[in-house]
Amino acid sequence: MSTTTTPLYRTALALTLLGSSLVAHAKVSEAEAARLGQDLTPMGAEKAGNADGSIPAWTGKWRGTPPQVKFGGAGSPYPDPYADEKPLFVITAENMEQYAANLSDGEKALLKRYPATFKMPVYASHRDFRLDDASEQNIKRNALNAELSEGGYGTTNAWGASPFPIPQNGNELMFNHTMQGRAATEEADYVQVVNYADGNKVFEKVNYKIYSIWSSPDYNLGTSEGILSHFLLTNLEPVRKKGEIVVGHEYINPVSQPRQAWQYAPGQRRVRRAPTVGYDSPTGAGGFRVYDEDRLFNGAADRYDWKIVGKRELFIPYHNYKIDEPEVGLDQLLSTTGHINPEFMRYEKHRVWVLEATLKANARHIYAKRVIYLDEDTWAAALADNYDSRGQFWRTNMQTSIYAYDLQRFHARLGMYHDLIAGSYMVDRLLDGQKPALLNASKFTASDFTPGNLRKLGTR
Repeated sequence: MSTTTTPLYRTALALTLLGSSLVAHAKVSEAEAARLGQDLTPMGAEKAGNADGSIPAWTGKWRGTPPQVKFGGAGSPYPDPYADEKPLFVITAENMEQYAANLSDGEKALLKRYPATFKMPVYASHRDFRLDDASEQNIKRNALNAELSEGGYGTTNAWGASPFPIPQNGNELMFNHTMQGRAATEEADYVQVVNYADGNKVFEKVNYKIYSIWSSPDYNLGTSEGILSHFLLTNLEPVRKKGEIVVGHEYINPVSQPRQAWQYAPGQRRVRRAPTVGYDSPTGAGGFRVYDEDRLFNGAADRYDWKIVGKRELFIPYHNYKIDEPEVGLDQLLSTTGHINPEFMRYEKHRVWVLEATLKANARHIYAKRVIYLDEDTWAAALADNYDSRGQFWRTNMQTSIYAYDLQRFHARLGMYHDLIAGSYMVDRLLDGQKPALLNASKFTASDFTPGNLRKLGTR
C-alpha cells in the first residue's frame, strides 16, 4: 500500500507508528490551523493536485448551484453538472492489473467475483464544490478547539462539522467521518433491496425523518443537550411490517450516551424500548447489514482500535447523479446479480485516507477488521472492506454521493453492501419512484421524536 508523507499528516503517521491504541491529541497551533484555506482546503484536504494531474487542484469555484445547471429547489431532482462527460476508460476484470495501484481490495474482489458484469466507468476527476460558509467556519474553530474524550471515543469543544481537519490519529479521523455536517432535516421514502445470488429479491420501503441537531442553525454545543440527531423511521412495505415505527436519538458521545430508541409494533399496539440499535445488530431488508455500517460506519467506535494507515489515490464513487435521474427505474439499477448495474455508476480518482479498525481482544462484533477509505475533500467514507473473525474477506461496501446544491454540502446517496462469499448484495436509500428527498425543508421539532409522539402516531 502506498503512503505519502505530506505535511498534512506527518504527525498522524508518526503517532500511528507508535501504536494503534494511541489516541493522544495535542491541539494544533494557530499557525497550523491557518493552513486551512491556504495550502489546505477549508475542509483540510491537500489543495494541490497530484503529480500527473489525474487528480486536479481544488478550485472550490462553486458554492451552491453551478451556473450551467437549472435546479428547481428543495424536493427537485439534482441535475448532473457533468452530464456531457464520457468515461475516460472502463476498468474490467481483463484490464484491472493495469489500474491495480488505484483500486481497493474490495473493488478488485468485485472485478474478480463478477468478471462478466462488474465494471468501473472512470470519469475525469473534479474538485469544484465548496461547503457553505457556516461549515467552513465551524471547521476552522474545531481545528483549534476540538479534543478527544472518553478514552478517545468521544469529543469535546467541537460543533457542526468534522472536528479534526488536521487529524493526528485514527480516532480523530473516524470522528471526521461520523460527525460531518449534513442536512439539518431529511425526509424521504427510501427503498431497501436485497438481491440474492439466485435472483430472489427482498424489498422494504421506509419513510425517513431525520433531524440533525448537529447540523441545525437553531442549536449550538451549549443548547444541544449532547444530542447529535433525532430519527423517526416508519415501515411502509412489505405489508407484514407496515406501520412499524422506530424513534430515537443519537448522541454526540455515543459511548457515554448510547443511542436511545423506542419502537411501536401495530400487532401489539404498544410502545417499547428498543434494546438493540447499535453495533452489529442486524437491520434493514432481510437483516442484511448491521446498524453500525450505515454510511459505512456510524455510532459508537469503542469496540475497535483505530489507526491511520496512510493515504492513497483511488477510484471511488463520486458525483453519482445518474443513479437518481427520474427516468432511471429500480428495475434498471437492480438488473445485475451481485452488484448494482455499473452503467449508472461514476468513479473518479481522488485521494483518500485509509483508516483501519481492529476488533479489541475482549470485544464482540461480526467484523474483526474493517478498512475504511475516506475522501479527503469531504471526510466521507466512500469504500469499506470488512473481514470476519477468521480473517476472511467477507464484505465490501460502497457509498455514493452528490453535492446537494440547496444544502451547499455533500449528501450521501446509495449505500451498497456486497457479500463476496454468498454472492448477494443490498442497496439502501433507493428513491421511491425516483422522488428526491426533502433536505432542509421540513419543519421538525424535538417533540416530534419522543416516545409520547410515537404513541400518538401508532394509534392513528
